[in-house]
Amino acid sequence: MQSTLTFQVSSHENPAFINHYHGGEIMSGTSFARKDRFIKEKRHDVYREMQKHAEPAKCPSCGAVFVNGRWQWQGIEKDAVHILCPACKRTADNYPAGEIEFGGIFFLEHRNEIINLVMNTERQEKKLHPLERIMHITHNEATTAVTTTGIHVARRISEAVAKAFKGHLSLRYGDGEQSLTARWMR
Repeated sequence: MQSTLTFQVSSHENPAFINHYHGGEIMSGTSFARKDRFIKEKRHDVYREMQKHAEPAKCPSCGAVFVNGRWQWQGIEKDAVHILCPACKRTADNYPAGEIEFGGIFFLEHRNEIINLVMNTERQEKKLHPLERIMHITHNEATTAVTTTGIHVARRISEAVAKAFKGHLSLRYGDGEQSLTARWMR
């Protein structure tokens, strides 16, 4: 049988340091958590929108529409406010959130098939998430680099290629998980 004994506190005593009798032990204080924890800074992403836009809003560059608090693909009236979407801002600034590098002997032999899979995966992702897009595809002799506006499409593309063609995939997140660098080799 456990019993709890609570002491009466006068108004001048600090209730945080009340002694409690619990199960045969006297415990000092009511909070056992450390009070000197590190202060966690909020992640800062200049492309993440913190304010609400006037609705409806339309991106003049890609045609995405801001309705019901999110960017979507849908038709809109002519009286929509013109606002550049975050994906178009990233593309204009040439500041990708995701970077994928493909390489290896197998890749060089099957480059067209792999790039077709990359494009199809991006097309599927972009249907549901207008802000997740490919920015650029850059070819050189040994590798191909794909940059994206979001980390989710970069991960989905790299995992689709790894699943379809096997090989070695490495993923590295940076900037508090606001950027992704993926490398696929075979």
